[in-house]
Amino acid sequence: MASVHATAIVEAGARLGEGVEVGPFCLVGPEVELGDRVKLHSHVVVAGRTSIGAGTAIFPFASLGHAPQDLKYAGEASRLEIGRDNVIREQVTMNPGTAGGGLLTRVGDGCLFMVGAHVAHDCQVGDRVILANNATLAGHVQVGEQAIVGGLSAVHQFVRIGRHAMIGGMSGIEHDVIPYGLAMGERARLGGLNLVGLKRRGYERGQIQGMLAAYQRLFEGDGTLAERAVQVAEEYAGLDPVRDIVAFVQADSSRALCQPRPAHGGR
Repeated sequence: MASVHATAIVEAGARLGEGVEVGPFCLVGPEVELGDRVKLHSHVVVAGRTSIGAGTAIFPFASLGHAPQDLKYAGEASRLEIGRDNVIREQVTMNPGTAGGGLLTRVGDGCLFMVGAHVAHDCQVGDRVILANNATLAGHVQVGEQAIVGGLSAVHQFVRIGRHAMIGGMSGIEHDVIPYGLAMGERARLGGLNLVGLKRRGYERGQIQGMLAAYQRLFEGDGTLAERAVQVAEEYAGLDPVRDIVAFVQADSSRALCQPRPAHGGR
């Protein structure tokens, strides 16, 4: 039912689905579950209470499920859940959750994690997310569906990145990034909306124009951000993406909101 190379070690208790391939020099721990057609190319380590969904491909030297890099972790029975049809490239690392974050790190379906990407403890990553080479998520980060995190970027713990957002390469993300937003910089600021991504995903011109107007109203209008969010919600009630942005802005968060760079060019 499964193909296991002679040099691989699959410990007693591990559960392997139909068509699983475990390549040379891989190590699969006793509490691991590999769904149908999961492929470990070679030199892959899957440890801890880790489940990997059907059709996921994992490349050499990836390490999934080892103890979190959190000094408060005391060996509690936490989990790492990885969805279906993901591509996890060389030297990617993912850690399970901790007691301080619900004991669970979760990755959705159809994601791409390029070489050296890291998903820390208690992260929640949506479907079809892309982490480019050496992109790093600290603990408790939330990444919405179809967001892209550029290469060599680092995301601060507890930050939220909204769905369809784009993080430019070599960025430091210390504040929440709105859905559909474009953020970049050493200490990242918003650079507008992810227009390229919106067009690629089939949003119509009228929708994009409405989103741009709502964005400008939200960040450049009179009153407080909270007041402007209420006004934008009323003015653009028929535009689903704007409702997503407003709900994101109004949600509770331990981090501030990533703001546009001031017009005078300051930080």
